[in-house]
Amino acid sequence: MGVLTIVLTLLGWSSVPLFIRHFAESIDIWTSNGVRYGFSAFLWLPVVCWGLWRAGLPAGIWRRSFVPSLVNAIGQVAFAWSFYKIDPATATFGLRTQIVFVAVGAYLLFPSERRLLRDPRMWAGMAMVAAGVGGTIYFGHGLPRGEQAFGVVLAIASGFFFAAYGLAVRHYMHGFHPVTAFAVISQYTAAAMVLLMLALGERRGLGALDLPAGQMALLLVSSIIGIALGHVFYYISIARLGVAVSSGVIQLQPFMVSLGQTALGWQSLSIAQWSSGGVAVAGAIVMLAVQYLLTRSDAKRARLAACPECGYSREGLPRGAKCPECGHVPRPEGEVVVPEESEPTVEAGAMDALPAATVEERGR
Repeated sequence: MGVLTIVLTLLGWSSVPLFIRHFAESIDIWTSNGVRYGFSAFLWLPVVCWGLWRAGLPAGIWRRSFVPSLVNAIGQVAFAWSFYKIDPATATFGLRTQIVFVAVGAYLLFPSERRLLRDPRMWAGMAMVAAGVGGTIYFGHGLPRGEQAFGVVLAIASGFFFAAYGLAVRHYMHGFHPVTAFAVISQYTAAAMVLLMLALGERRGLGALDLPAGQMALLLVSSIIGIALGHVFYYISIARLGVAVSSGVIQLQPFMVSLGQTALGWQSLSIAQWSSGGVAVAGAIVMLAVQYLLTRSDAKRARLAACPECGYSREGLPRGAKCPECGHVPRPEGEVVVPEESEPTVEAGAMDALPAATVEERGR
């Protein structure tokens, strides 16, 4: 199930840039976002209504969802708009900068994450991401100018705001069930997209009604694949495979988008662009691997230093000393029985493949 859902997530999220680009010739960015997110929110609305009918949604969830939703809405606008200016593959490679922004943001906001940027391997991974994204852009048409430069800025800005969104979810939504949290956030985000469509879209968004029935159905299908189902599949894959593996697979998205746009006859990336993109993705995987290894190391130390009876931390106590919490005395040789490793706890932040913003460190 984990392998199946992560493959479906990868395919679904890789199709989104292609769908957006396909409709760029027919409807404007505001209409595209308004229809897609409005329909997705409609599909998620029963989850919200069911929660209200049964026992009410968790206290404070609407208030605490506002900031993550606002940041997410800005990121979604920049994300979709970038595909109206540059080709989908280049824009998706630019989105890889998200992982760098996540690392820096986590360093600034969460003291427990600061040890990551003290590891030189993290800096090496960040440098690879920056160099790879820069090479992908440069080897396309040289230094970007005009509309192309604006598209590059939008792609990198979307990475920044999606990173901020993940960090905001981690800060504000801790303790809420991820499906409930995303259902509420999707309502806020969709409301913002629909309001922007009514205010800025051509003919207040009514231009979508001019699409042939088949194209309208395809637009709604893109909403289901990329938004409504994509996140559910990603939650399942995280629960089955863990964040490190799931996020690592999602890093293949730019390559899938590149193959897709080539198959559609839009634009093929040069060998230099493919190579640069590979460097960027490899750098992102290096950063994920370092985070995973450090987290596992911390969890192992925490387990070895814990009382096997009550879990009380024994760090700093003499070997063989009685546990001050429950009175248990370890084996005479000082060995401590290591309990079975528990499954990671998925937070509500598991929204957009942001590894640092989705999982509690084991043993904390």
